[in-house]
Amino acid sequence: MTLRVAIQMDPLDAIDIDGDSTFALGLEAQRRGHQVFHYLPRNLSYRDGCVSALANEVTLRRMAGDHFTAAASERLDLSKVDVVLMRQDPPFDMSYISATHLLELIHPETLVVNDPVHVRNAPEKLFVTFFAEFMPPTLITCDGAEIKAFREEFGDIIVKPLYGNGGAGVFHIRPEDENLSTIIEFFEQLSNEPLIVQQYLPEVRAGDKRIILVDGEPVGAINRVPAAGEARSNMHAGGRPEASRLNAREQEICAALGPALKERGMIFVGIDVIGDYLTEINVTSPTGIQELDRFDGTDTPAKIWDAIEGRL
Repeated sequence: MTLRVAIQMDPLDAIDIDGDSTFALGLEAQRRGHQVFHYLPRNLSYRDGCVSALANEVTLRRMAGDHFTAAASERLDLSKVDVVLMRQDPPFDMSYISATHLLELIHPETLVVNDPVHVRNAPEKLFVTFFAEFMPPTLITCDGAEIKAFREEFGDIIVKPLYGNGGAGVFHIRPEDENLSTIIEFFEQLSNEPLIVQQYLPEVRAGDKRIILVDGEPVGAINRVPAAGEARSNMHAGGRPEASRLNAREQEICAALGPALKERGMIFVGIDVIGDYLTEINVTSPTGIQELDRFDGTDTPAKIWDAIEGRL
């Protein structure tokens, strides 16, 4: 099976080839003999019923400083390719949402991974509310009084933007902290979007586990340990990846999530678990597969491509 694959992602020249999950997926597609194209989200267009992108056919290689070659730009009709990987980084903003609407017009005749309708309906910190039995105490609101009441109840809390990513805008507010009102005012001035507030989980000091699921099945996990003096465990924020295995609670969470992910066409998903609690379900552009594969020898890109080819 030889496929035409278009990857919608951020600029190739800026990626970390030793950590970028999309780069690993592109290499595996290429290894299988698939033709790989790259385009930026801003180069996605609709005209007279045709969804297209100004794209470049690319050749990838694991060579620092010389990791890709791009052919001349061409206008690529996305209905004529077999697979589109929607892999640009969030934030999950109107630009992101617009891209899901455009890609919905070609899916599933062109397989979009992950399904753009369900990506649009499943932002990381909201989709998890469908599995509230696994969540820590959580509040989603714009109401400052509600946030303060939640803080009165739980004392030690985390405040973060509902549609943020990579640990940006995450605040750990301790019981003695006097900055909560200022933080609420800051976010109110920044946007009119809700905040998500959760009880602080001290277990995060031992790590925030990223579990990778492929077509609803867990394939492995890494533990991300926050740096000293840092509340965030995201690798973008200096979190240190460690080898890990799934415990009984995490297997229970995966068993509950798996069928819902598979049904929604969520082929590649990364969930985050702290202690006994599910905190996020990452469906937009999950990361962590290169770190996972280095630790335990799992060939996650191959598993993802097996699932994609199986859908075709």
